[in-house]
Amino acid sequence: MKIVAQNRKAFHDYTIEETLEAGILLTGTEVKSLRDGKANLKDSYVIVKDGAAFLLNCHISPYTHGNIMNHDPLRTRKLLLHKKEIIRVQEKAAQKGYSLIPLKIYFKGSYAKVEIGLAKGKKQYEKRESIKEREADREIERAMKSR
Repeated sequence: MKIVAQNRKAFHDYTIEETLEAGILLTGTEVKSLRDGKANLKDSYVIVKDGAAFLLNCHISPYTHGNIMNHDPLRTRKLLLHKKEIIRVQEKAAQKGYSLIPLKIYFKGSYAKVEIGLAKGKKQYEKRESIKEREADREIERAMKSR
């Protein structure tokens, strides 16, 4: 599994409650650009509209060796999910405070996949608490390592 892009900020800003794997409908130059690692998930999100899931604001850079038929970097991309999965995710995301956030794009075999997380936004004090917990865990690991 080759990870192309990760959304590290999502783990800081949101509490991820559930993850889901989906395929992405891509053009040829987008796949080549992804293989070069030219993708950015910052500020991207997933919406469910008309019984289909779509990835918005995901920036996949134009392929450097492409011609005039190159793709638009910020185009809306359809996600490939089963109908039952779409309905289940849509119901959960419709609750107040929940949203669908792409966590990472990776290749599984020859297929490009995106990992979607059902996320709930963190408040500022929750972010500080998670940083304190992480630092405490690091201190414990250092103390155990030095013994």
